[in-house]
Amino acid sequence: MQRIWQYTSTQTAQMIEMLRGLVEIESPSTEPEAINRLGEFLAEQYTQLGLSVERIPTTDDADVVLARYGEGESPIMILGHLDTVWPLGTLAHRPIRIEGNRLYGPGSFDMKGGLAVALHAMEALLKLKLSPRRPITFFLTPFEEVGGKAYRDRLEAEARRSHSVLVLEPPMPGGAAKTARKGAGRLTLRVRGRAAHAGLAPDEGVSAITELAHQVLRLTELNDSERGISVNVGVIRGGQRANVVADEAEAELDIRFTTLRDGEALVAAINQLEPVLSGAKLEVIGGISAPPLERTEAVVALYQRARQIALELGFDLPEASAGGASEGCYTAAVGVPTLDGLGPDGDGAHASHEHVLIPSLPLRTALLAGLLLKL
Repeated sequence: MQRIWQYTSTQTAQMIEMLRGLVEIESPSTEPEAINRLGEFLAEQYTQLGLSVERIPTTDDADVVLARYGEGESPIMILGHLDTVWPLGTLAHRPIRIEGNRLYGPGSFDMKGGLAVALHAMEALLKLKLSPRRPITFFLTPFEEVGGKAYRDRLEAEARRSHSVLVLEPPMPGGAAKTARKGAGRLTLRVRGRAAHAGLAPDEGVSAITELAHQVLRLTELNDSERGISVNVGVIRGGQRANVVADEAEAELDIRFTTLRDGEALVAAINQLEPVLSGAKLEVIGGISAPPLERTEAVVALYQRARQIALELGFDLPEASAGGASEGCYTAAVGVPTLDGLGPDGDGAHASHEHVLIPSLPLRTALLAGLLLKL
C-alpha cells in the first residue's frame, strides 16, 4: 500500500486538473447531449489507459459508459454516475474556484470527484505495474439523479456477475463509507368524494379534503423512527372553490425504510387504508422506487477490508448509514456486496457551497486502488 500512497500523494495537481475538467463539462440530468459529452470524455480517458470501452445507448438518449480491465469471472464493479442536478449555465455565475484546501464547483462533490478518483486509481495500478486479482468493470450511468430506469436491467445483470460493487458516491461527514442506505418509495393517495354547494346543501356532499385530513393523521401513525421507517406527506391538493364541497383531493407521499420487508409492509399498510367518511373512496398509486442497501454480513466484511486498507494508508474509515438512495441500492438488492460512499470528502451536494476537500483526493484514490488490488 505504501507504493500506491507514494504515487498518489505526488498526483494531487493532476487530480485537481482532472476534476476541473470534469466539472467544466456540465452534465445535468435533463440534457442527454451534455451527459454524452462527459461520457465521451471519460470513454477516451479509459481508452487511453488501455481498457476496452463500450457506449451503451438507452431509450432516454444518453449512454452508459462501460469500461473493462482484464478478463475472467467475478469482476469488481466500480459504479458511478455522469449526471448532476445543476442546469446548463451554472458555471457562468458559479465558476470553479479553489479556496484553501477546498475546490468549489457544481457537481464536484456529487459526484465528479468520485469519477476523478476512479480514473486515477486505475491509472495508479497501471503506472506501478500492479496486477489486480480480479477483472474490473467501470459502470458509469447517465441518469442517477432522476432515477435511471432505462438501464437498470443492464446494471443489475452486470452486478450479478460481479464479486462486489464499489460506489463512487460522496461519503458521509468525516469521510465515512456508507454500509447502509434507506430504501425509498413515492406514492399518491387520491380521494374521491361528492361535490355539493357549501351553502345550500352541504350535507349532500362528501368532502374529499376532510377525508384526506383523516388519512393524513393515519399516515403519520405509520412512522417508526426506531426502525427507520418514515412517511412524509409532502404535497396536498384538493378542491376548486371555497363554496364547493370538494369532490377530489390527493396527497403525495415519500416513504423511507431500512429493510425491504419493512418497505413492502409499509406499502401494504397504505394500500389497506379505509375511508372514514361514508361515500368517500380511496386510491393508492405508486410503490417502492428504490430498495434499501441493507447492512448485511457480506457488506460489513467488504467494509472491514476497506477499513484495513485505510489504516494501512494511515487514516481511519468510519462507517455510517444514509437516508437517501443511490444506484448501489439496486446492486445490493440483487445480492451483491456493495460498499458506498467511496468518493472524496467534502460537503454541499446539491447546494451552492458544494466542494471537495483537496487533501482527500490522493487518499481516496489510494484507498480505491488498494481495494481494486486486494479484493
